[in-house]
Amino acid sequence: MKRIVTGLLALTLSFSAFAAKDVKLATTTSTDNSGLLAYLLPTFEQDSGYHVQVIATGTGKALRHGRNGDVDVVMTHAPGAEAKFVNDGFGRMPRQIMANDFIILGPDSDPADLKHAKGIADAMKRIHDTNAIFVSRGDESGTHMKELNLWKTAGVSNEYAGYRAIGQGMGPALLTADEMQGYLLADRGTYLAFMHKLKLKVLFEGDATLQNPYQVILINDKKYPDLNHDGAKAFSDWLTSDKGQKMIDDFRIKGQPLFKATYKK
Repeated sequence: MKRIVTGLLALTLSFSAFAAKDVKLATTTSTDNSGLLAYLLPTFEQDSGYHVQVIATGTGKALRHGRNGDVDVVMTHAPGAEAKFVNDGFGRMPRQIMANDFIILGPDSDPADLKHAKGIADAMKRIHDTNAIFVSRGDESGTHMKELNLWKTAGVSNEYAGYRAIGQGMGPALLTADEMQGYLLADRGTYLAFMHKLKLKVLFEGDATLQNPYQVILINDKKYPDLNHDGAKAFSDWLTSDKGQKMIDDFRIKGQPLFKATYKK
């Protein structure tokens, strides 16, 4: 009996040690759908000895996981929501690690004539005024938050007959818009990863307001002391290291870069 109890105790301790090596990351679907995480994480895990458990969801839900202390670190792309997350005392040490940009995709027929749009506000207004189909993620993601802000900037409501909110991630939204031959706002990284599956084209891009920065943010260690703060810090440090930043810059699909490393020491 003593031998059994000793064995069970050793097994429990080994599981505890293994769990301590896990880093729980809540991040956006774009970092997952684009293939970036599958590219970065094996190298981080080999370098650090930590294993990363990924929860890929919208930015709003990712930050809620952080607020609830369900994860050790978040990596998102909604500057306003991230600033509130930190200012409310849930996050610490925000670091901008990379960026890409948003684009508007649509069918070749381009019923809203976006090729003649004078800016992003005009593009959104043209989609609204022509009652064109627009597929929204509708999932509280950073992309969804950006889209809602663009309607507001254009001075029009997204509540019109052609608007379709699907409550899903970037990949499913791309495929849905392609099937419906509608417009949608997408991050360039996920689009490049999915472009071989799509008939949709980039119909509007390049506006300065469409920049899409990503941050990695640690969870407040005073509020949630039992989280794996050492592992989370190791992950943040690795992403902002010369090696991590170079790997972000080097990530390509069919020769095209998906993200630009932006961390400044």
